[in-house]
Amino acid sequence: MRNKYDLSFPCLAGLVSALVFVLALSGCAAPIPEIMPEPRVETAGAEAVLSYYQGLGRMSAAELARERTVLIALRSHPLAQMKMAMLLGHPRAQQDLGKGLALLEGILKSVDPAAQPFQALAREVADNYQERIRLENQLEKQGQQLGQQLKESQRKAAELQEKLDGLADIEKTLIPRARTLRPNGAGR
Repeated sequence: MRNKYDLSFPCLAGLVSALVFVLALSGCAAPIPEIMPEPRVETAGAEAVLSYYQGLGRMSAAELARERTVLIALRSHPLAQMKMAMLLGHPRAQQDLGKGLALLEGILKSVDPAAQPFQALAREVADNYQERIRLENQLEKQGQQLGQQLKESQRKAAELQEKLDGLADIEKTLIPRARTLRPNGAGR
């Protein structure tokens, strides 16, 4: 995914050609050293990473899986680690907040200058992931408690049904009484 600050190689070659042309026109007779393009290292700030996260929402499941494979191959670069952490916490992707949190902690502890632009965002995302993990654990605990309460309620309902069935059996065995009439003709 390209961002608006991305310079492509043809653009760089055009700039070099223009520089050579200007120097030639200016009458500079000094030999021009051959310029070798540096390997492109993708750098982006927090804004680019956040736009990447928004782009994850538009990806299909297959694209998310492909993105995960690409990021695994680039895992040593802080930008790739940040993107992988975002991917691991995205609701539409296969989530693994623990792994995402570990990647974020690695960025936070890194002394690599390439990790510096991502550390503030990594702290915010790590805090978010910790809160989500805490809430998931709390939800799981409440689910277990509700499950226990449900089992207890079902057990009590079964006991009450047995008692009602027992009372119905007792009622069936009683001899029906003859109705006695009151002197004014009304039944009891």
